[in-house]
Amino acid sequence: MRRAAARKAMLDHDISQRRACRLVGVDPKTVRRDLPPDNPEVRQEMKAIANKRQRFGYRRIGVLLERKGIIMNHKKLYRLYTEEKLGIRRRRGRKRARGARTPMPVALRPGERWSLDFVSDTFGAARKFRILAVNDDCCRENLCLMADTSISGARVARELDALVRIYGKPSCIVSDNGTEFTSRAILKWAGDNKVDWHYIDPGKPQQNAFIESFNGSLRDEKLNEEIFDTLDNARRKLALWRYDYNNVRPHSSLGNQTPAEARPALEQFQGSAHDALAQNETDEYEIQSRKLSLRMREPWGAGHHLQLHTVGDSEDRCIVHSRAFFVACSISDFRRIANLS
Repeated sequence: MRRAAARKAMLDHDISQRRACRLVGVDPKTVRRDLPPDNPEVRQEMKAIANKRQRFGYRRIGVLLERKGIIMNHKKLYRLYTEEKLGIRRRRGRKRARGARTPMPVALRPGERWSLDFVSDTFGAARKFRILAVNDDCCRENLCLMADTSISGARVARELDALVRIYGKPSCIVSDNGTEFTSRAILKWAGDNKVDWHYIDPGKPQQNAFIESFNGSLRDEKLNEEIFDTLDNARRKLALWRYDYNNVRPHSSLGNQTPAEARPALEQFQGSAHDALAQNETDEYEIQSRKLSLRMREPWGAGHHLQLHTVGDSEDRCIVHSRAFFVACSISDFRRIANLS
């Protein structure tokens, strides 16, 4: 405090350093010497992470530091982050709109709902190319980043066939109503595979919020930070970023886990299999699935209190919900779930 007061007196009253120190009562040596920054090792590690991941804020940097065994209070982490001037400028995303049709089902387990969208960028001498992104809305895993100068509906259908062979058939696919997604090839693919294709309403990109959020991360962390020389160069860099997104990058919506870490837990507790195309729909399965669903989401948020509401005039239908989820079931099922829990 005295050191700061002496320096302030020198600046405000234009007096010498010796006189300011004598007035405040501090040794001039302490005023001349600059104090070294605290926690130099932590600062160095933070700068190394920020240099590698230029669009990460202090929270994600803190998660990566914890993985290396460096744990600290979030207030101290933010202080070091601001003192090192590692703050990033927020970029405004482009508005995306279009779409139509029916209510969208909730994704409660992996493989239940996929989201599709296109992202565009350039390579070489301003040559444009497009990227087809396919995401699993439950575990936030990116299933496909396919780049090409032209992507037709038939090409999208072929990519979906390849994904079905790897991950299994989804119950629902969500997209806007662009020409590729409303083409005859896609309508035929959805009909042949008996997959419910949901189109969002016009001017409502927030209805496909999961893929829009992913598009923002892709553009913010990769497309705006890279210059692609060729299409092959873009594909290689996108493949590396996809691996990082699925296996290294922490996701706040998954409790700072990666999608690769979250998928096995969600599959185990929600009753989904890696390559299952159909689920057993017996009463016993439904009860077990709901019970484990309640348990699974509880650790990812504090203060979850279950509430039960009856539906309309029915005496045997209710909605059980907390801040994180809701599920409709019969009151008798809920009682059995409560007893099993």
